[in-house]
Amino acid sequence: MKKIMCLVMAVASVCLFGCSKKAESKESLRIAMVTDSGDITDQAFNQTTYQACKAYAEENHLDFKYYKPAGDSTADRIASVDAAYQDGYSVIVLPGFTFAEVIKSVASDYADAKFIGIDLGKGDFGDYVLPSNVYCASYAEELPGFFAGYAAIKEGYRHVGYLGGMAVPAVIRFGYGFIQGVNAAALNLGVADSVTIEYVYGGQFYGDQTITAAMDGWYKNRGVEVVFACGGGIWTSACEAAAKVNGKVIGVDIDQTALINGYGEGMHVTSALKGLGPTVKTVLSAIQAGEWDASYAGKIARLGLVSGTNLSVNYVGLPTDTWAMKNFTVDEYKALVNDVFTQKLTVSDVVTEMPITAVKINTYQNIK
Repeated sequence: MKKIMCLVMAVASVCLFGCSKKAESKESLRIAMVTDSGDITDQAFNQTTYQACKAYAEENHLDFKYYKPAGDSTADRIASVDAAYQDGYSVIVLPGFTFAEVIKSVASDYADAKFIGIDLGKGDFGDYVLPSNVYCASYAEELPGFFAGYAAIKEGYRHVGYLGGMAVPAVIRFGYGFIQGVNAAALNLGVADSVTIEYVYGGQFYGDQTITAAMDGWYKNRGVEVVFACGGGIWTSACEAAAKVNGKVIGVDIDQTALINGYGEGMHVTSALKGLGPTVKTVLSAIQAGEWDASYAGKIARLGLVSGTNLSVNYVGLPTDTWAMKNFTVDEYKALVNDVFTQKLTVSDVVTEMPITAVKINTYQNIK
């Protein structure tokens, strides 16, 4: 009897050990993130991606680390990816268009690692075909840009501005979507003759004294009421200028209500959102569930509206939890989303030429 009991315990022990090792293997993915030209305190794109990776790792008891390149070059970013791979990280998250060349350079060499490119579209890769260990998600930025522009006019503003970072496809789509939204609302209200858009790119993804001075000119001298600031940390310059004249600012990528209102109470109008966090969580969950090969391997997705009625599942939009607009209501916004989703209203994603509008547009050379 003792021999039988010992045998049973031994078998149980082996099974327990084997099962625990298998579970450990399932949960053993190690997640790394490499920042682009910004860092994890940019209160925008990098920070949102970092927080999403970190939160997922903590919730699932996984190892996570971020790497910041030594400089703003492809070589510096490749060095950080190399470091992450050599340190044993099996999933590497890369946010931003600057990682297209990095993926081209290293993805095939590190075939046993998985790369998640956030905000990287087909236009960033040219003829390059993604290997099976890479998945990239881009966004239909023209849609939240459209919603933001429409909201600004419906809220009552008639002189608006667009301050983009660098003239890359994502930033252009935000801007051209904004123009289309302003124009659509102006025509809907019959005020096209009294609406003006100022349009410029800063030439960089951060604010500084030069960018702020340009925005001072818009708010103080040209009478701009609200600026849609789109591109990394460049929004800080719009806020600094707006604070001097009680101006307004529209945020981007994440809900920037608290950040923008930190420069002046009530300064934030709305924000044009991209679902960076949900994208990260969805893809990491798929990797753990063994769904990479079927749904993500070698693919580039363009994420936008998933529903015309359930706003919570959409990857783009305006934040309703912090809604502070008074003349444009949440119900009106929901109706607008549904009109776009059902294609009653169409929003162009063309970036090669500016939309034709009934409203006046003043365009400027890059500030820097």
